[in-house]
Amino acid sequence: MFDRRHFISAGALALAFAASAAHADDWKSKYKELTFAVVPAENASGVSDRYAPFMDYLSKELGVPVKLRIANDYAAVIEGQRAGNIQIAHYGPASYSTAYMTGVKTEPFVTTRNQDGTVGYYSVIYVKADSPYKDIQDLKGKTIGFVDPNSTSGYNAPRFFLHKAGIDADAFFGKSIITGSHENGVIALDKGTVDCAADWWNSDVDSNLTRMVKKGMVKKEDFRVIFKSGLLAGSPYAYLSDLPADLKQAIAKAFVDAPTKDKVAFDRLSDGKDKEFVAVTHKDYENTVEMIQFVNDMRKKRS
Repeated sequence: MFDRRHFISAGALALAFAASAAHADDWKSKYKELTFAVVPAENASGVSDRYAPFMDYLSKELGVPVKLRIANDYAAVIEGQRAGNIQIAHYGPASYSTAYMTGVKTEPFVTTRNQDGTVGYYSVIYVKADSPYKDIQDLKGKTIGFVDPNSTSGYNAPRFFLHKAGIDADAFFGKSIITGSHENGVIALDKGTVDCAADWWNSDVDSNLTRMVKKGMVKKEDFRVIFKSGLLAGSPYAYLSDLPADLKQAIAKAFVDAPTKDKVAFDRLSDGKDKEFVAVTHKDYENTVEMIQFVNDMRKKRS
C-alpha cells in the first residue's frame, strides 16, 4: 500500500541532504580521511574481515577514505575518541556509557535492529555442555571469564543481573579472569581455563558463539547457557559531538542507506543477522549509564 507519510518524510529528508551537500567541501577540507574504530568483540583478524567491505562502502558514500582502527581493548576506543583521533566508533552500551560518564564528547546515532524486529541483546553465561553445572548456584567458588571492565555483556551486565538475582559476583566466584575479547572468553572456557564465561547473545542462531562456529573455531553443541540477563540496549555507533553538522548528517545517512545501497557489506557486519540501522540518542542509554554507575559503586566498595 502506498504510504504517503513515508513519501513525505523521505522527500523532506532528501531535500535536507541536498541542501547540506553544497557545504560538503567545508568539512572535507578539514577531514581528509576519517577513522572508524570498533571495541574488540572478536579478535583482530575477525574485525578486519567483518568491517573491510563496510569501510569501502563508507569511503565511497562520504567521498573520503574511512580507515578502520583495530583497538587492543575497549579503553583504547574511548581514549581515541576523547583525543579526537577516532571520528566514528562502534561501542557496546557500557563502553559508550563509560565514555559519556568520563566526559568524552561523543553522540550515539544508530544501532541495529535484529531480524526478529527487536532492538538490543542479552548477556549470557556459558558453561561447557558436558559440565555438571545445572544452575548458576552450582558455580559458587568456580572461575568465571569476564571480557573487559568496559564490556556490557562480558562484564557489567552479568554483574548487575547477578546482583539482582542475589549474587555478589566478587564474593560468589572463587576467581575471575579478564579474557580481553568475547572470542577469548569462549576459547578459555573450551580449554578449561575458566568454568564459565560471560558473552553476548541475540538469539539461538545469532551470538558470538554462532559466529565462532561459522569460522570453525568451536562447536555450538559443546556449550550451553546457564544464566541470561534482561534485554540490553543495542550497541551504538557514535560520532564525535564536534564534527560539522553536515558531516554528521552524511555519516548517519550512509549508515541508514547501507542495507539497500550495499547489502553485502551490511550483511557482513552481522553474518546477515541484522535487519537495518535505527536511529538512537543518548536518552536510549540512560538506563545503561545507571547500570554502569551501580557496578562502579560496587567495585569501589570492594577496593
